[in-house]
Formats: sequence, C-alpha cells, structure tokens
Amino acid sequence: MAQTADKKVSRGRKETFMQGIVTLIFSQLLIKLLGLVYNLYLTNREGFGDQGNGIVSASYQIYAVLLTISSTGVPNAISKLVSERVAVGDHKGAYRIFKIAFATFAVIGMIGSLMLFFGAGLIANQWLQIPDAEMTMVALSPAVFFVAIASVMRGYFNGRQNLKVTARSQTLEQIFKTTLTIILVEIVAIISNTSTVWMAGGATLATTLATFVGFGYLYLFYKTRRREIASEIRETVNYKYERVRNIVKKILLVSIPIALTAIMSSLNKNIDSFTVVRSLKQFMSEDMAITQYGILGGKVDTLTSLPLSFNVAFATALVPAISAAKAIKDYKSIKQKSSFTLLMSMLIGLPCTIGMCIFAEPILNLLYPNASAGAIVLQISSLTVIFTILDQTINSILQGYGKLRVPAIALGCRCDSKINLKLNFSSNTFNWC
Repeated sequence: MAQTADKKVSRGRKETFMQGIVTLIFSQLLIKLLGLVYNLYLTNREGFGDQGNGIVSASYQIYAVLLTISSTGVPNAISKLVSERVAVGDHKGAYRIFKIAFATFAVIGMIGSLMLFFGAGLIANQWLQIPDAEMTMVALSPAVFFVAIASVMRGYFNGRQNLKVTARSQTLEQIFKTTLTIILVEIVAIISNTSTVWMAGGATLATTLATFVGFGYLYLFYKTRRREIASEIRETVNYKYERVRNIVKKILLVSIPIALTAIMSSLNKNIDSFTVVRSLKQFMSEDMAITQYGILGGKVDTLTSLPLSFNVAFATALVPAISAAKAIKDYKSIKQKSSFTLLMSMLIGLPCTIGMCIFAEPILNLLYPNASAGAIVLQISSLTVIFTILDQTINSILQGYGKLRVPAIALGCRCDSKINLKLNFSSNTFNWC
C-alpha cells in the first residue's frame, strides 16, 4: 500500500512538473512573439531604426546588471528555499522566508533604482560614451525596484509549485509593454518631431510602467490566496524557528551565487556595450558605430534569444522540482527530470542553430525589410544558441541540487576569455590599420 501511495505521489509530481513547463512554454512563446512585435515596430519605425536600437540596447545592458543583482537570482533562490520547506511540510517556515526576502530585496531594489537614476549621466557619457542613452536609463530606473519585489513573489509561488502565476504575470507585463511601447513612441514622435532620443526614452518608459503592472497582478493574486496560505501555515509540521539574521544570511548565501551567475551572463552582454562602440569609433563616425551596435543588440540578440524563451520554462521549473526532490532524498526523480530536460534542450537548440545559420539573410529580409543588414553577424551568433541553451539547463540543475558556485565560476571564465579576446583583437586590428 505504501509503495502504491508513493507511486501516486510521484506520478502527481511529474504531472505538476510537466504542467508547469507547458504553461511556461506557452507563456514564454507569447512573450517573445509580443517582444518581437515591438522590436519589429521600433526597428522599422521611421526615425528609430538601428540607431534607436543602439541607444536602447546600451541602456538595457546597464539596467540588466542592476536587475540581476536585485532580481534575477532571487526567483530561483527563493523557489529553492521555499520548495525545500514545503516538501517537508514546513509551510510556516516557507512563508517566513518569503516575508523576510520581500523586505530585504525591496531595500536592495530601491538602492538599485536610485543608483541608476542618479548615475545615468556618468554611465552614458563616461562608461558607454553614448550620451543619448542618459534619458533611457533615467526612464528605466524605477523598474529595478518593481522587478526586485515582483521576483520575490514569483520565487515564492514557484517554490509552492504554482508556476502559472509567474507565467500569467510575465505575460500580462509583456502585453502592456508591447502596447505601451507603440502608444508612447507614437505620442513622443509627434511631440518631438520624430526625435530618435526622445522616442527611445518613451520605449523604455513603457518598460517601467509594464513592470508595475506585473507586480500589481502578483500582489492581487497574493491577496486572493492569503486564506489558503494561512490555512497551510496552521497545518505546519517540522517547523524550526530561525532568527531573522540567519534567514537573511541563508537567502543571501543561496541568492548571491545564483545572482552572480546571472550577473556574469549580463556582463557577457555588457562587454559588447562597452567595447563594440568604442572599437568601431576608431574606424567610423559615432552614429555609424551606434548603428552597427544596434544591429547586434537590437536585431541579432533578439533573434538568438528566441530559442532561450522555450528553454527557460524547463530551467525555471527545474530548480524547485530538484530542490524538493533532494529534500526528501528522491534521487531517481532528480535523474529522470535532469535527463529529460537536457534532451529537450538539445531538441530546441540544435534546429534553431542550424536554421539561423543557413537562413540568416532571408530571416532578416522578412522581419526587417527597412533595416535588413546584419546577416553575417546573425550567422556567427547563431552558433552560440545550442551551447547557451545547454548552459542554461545545466545551471538550473546545479542550482536546484545545491551546487551554486559552479555556474558562477564557469561564466566568470567565459567573461574573462571574451574580454581578453576582444581587447586583443581590437588592439591588433588598430595596429594593423
């Protein structure tokens, strides 16, 4: 009888795991399609194009670094800690982790927003050497705070195996982002007589407003589930009281390595924002250099990141699933889910890599008829898709299992290699010229 019950529980968990993945896949597909819509709109919009993409992309990379510190590592870290507590019946401990994490990252998110707001001028003029990016970073600064606190809530619900909430909030956020981007850019274009700088500012302001909408949905959902959560807390077993300081320490010990992994990934993109324009300005005008960077950051990065949106569903679901299985010593489930997800990652990544490499020019001509340059860049970048997807999956497996430092060290080596290669290439090219 006990074995039969265990099998039923295991079967139920598999169904929950797969349902969560399917929900996230459809959500990410819709998010990326909507993102592609506004990217196509901006790139083909008269007065915006590759130059506008260059301004927005540079700002987004700086924003992404602060965002990873305050939020990207948070959902996986919170979901890992919460799922471990829920797996052994300690709902009270799981909820306490959520409350303390919310307060902690609200402070961190606020600091990040203030840093970006007051440091926008210095970053744009001195670091990026793209003065036009100052306005876009100012418009983005409040989003850091809202994403930080929203990420804690998403992590809590993920840890409770309620991935639909994350999927819905992200989808709603993207719908508003796409709609508001088009509306605000058109309004700004009329007011400013099609100023590229002001239109870029309008596009990033839409992102900030959309993050507020995403947080608003999560908060309303949380309010509707307060009775259910309270009931679970009353039925708690295996509760072990921990001091606030110890819980904060535990949250940071888990979230910092995961955030470092995400930071390294963002820095990998920032290497381009810091080096591409600087290097190209040695051989061409500033406007042309920004345009070339816009091809990379606005079109190529958008297309090569599309396959990742499918795989992120597996990566998101893996961390709490593996953490919960490890908490109850269900190593067979860990092996099955890890093997299945790696296989699916290969099936997603390999066809995308081959397709983009072979059909780069037709893809750009179809999607960006008014700005179709960049086929060679897309072909080269497409070769990284399969490896990035596998990297994303393996990182989630390691994070769920508790091996948090390994992904951060691996990405650190990757960033170091990229910096050295870019600096050496730039120096050698300049000397040759």
